[in-house]
Amino acid sequence: MTDAAALPGQPRDAVRSGRATERAVNVLAPNASPMTLDGTNTWIVAEPGSDLAVVIDPGPLNDGHLREVVDTAEKAGKRIALTLLTHGHADHAEGASRFAEITGTRVRALDPALRLGDEGLGAGDVVTVGGLELRVIPTPGHTADSLSFHLPADQAVLTGDTILGRGTTLVAHPDGRLGEYLASLRRLRSLTVDDGVHTVLPGHGPVLEDAQGAVDFYLAHRANRLAQVETAVENGHRTAEAVVAHVYADVDRSLWPAAELSVRAQLDYLGEHGLI
Repeated sequence: MTDAAALPGQPRDAVRSGRATERAVNVLAPNASPMTLDGTNTWIVAEPGSDLAVVIDPGPLNDGHLREVVDTAEKAGKRIALTLLTHGHADHAEGASRFAEITGTRVRALDPALRLGDEGLGAGDVVTVGGLELRVIPTPGHTADSLSFHLPADQAVLTGDTILGRGTTLVAHPDGRLGEYLASLRRLRSLTVDDGVHTVLPGHGPVLEDAQGAVDFYLAHRANRLAQVETAVENGHRTAEAVVAHVYADVDRSLWPAAELSVRAQLDYLGEHGLI
């Protein structure tokens, strides 16, 4: 068995529903797959002693899961007062409208099409509910509308799909762009250096105890993949499909369609920088 402390980001041993930090509780959605890992992590975040809570990413349109989120909050003496979205992919956001019906909450997101209510989310925003403080960190790249939420009181950041608890994420071309993604990773790294963030609460996979290590692993992985793609093109693999077959030969073929999106984003990046 591999020692979790030796893995990138020092993941906790298992992915499960339950308390992750003093203020954050996970409710794991029943939508496990090669793309969603163990399922979507739906986060309930609340200040100790407050009877109000915020939910981040209600997850898929699964009534049982959505009601389990409500039940978990209520058993802890909390009422859900607000719903936030890290981005619009269905495994995070499809259940948001139904969840808003169940809870009577507004839904705040960067993308106006995902909002329920007048308020969106953007750079520099601070969400406060019942004494809880969440700082909005734009982290585009996986998608154009991707956000992370800095939870300073727990020295934690909720990253959606920008950083996962296991493996690496895709850059969902053409909406996702590699240059923006790299800038987002560097932005998250600055939180670990300047703001003391050490815990990653991801959208999928286990909690990571070493936020800086996780970001550094992601940056190194992206640099390595980019070099591999550049070399593949120089060796005559000119299409995204050909590059995937060459560079991702050791990856489960069921993941090749997702890998192709990332390769297209890498090819765009290399072209924009005059490297191919």
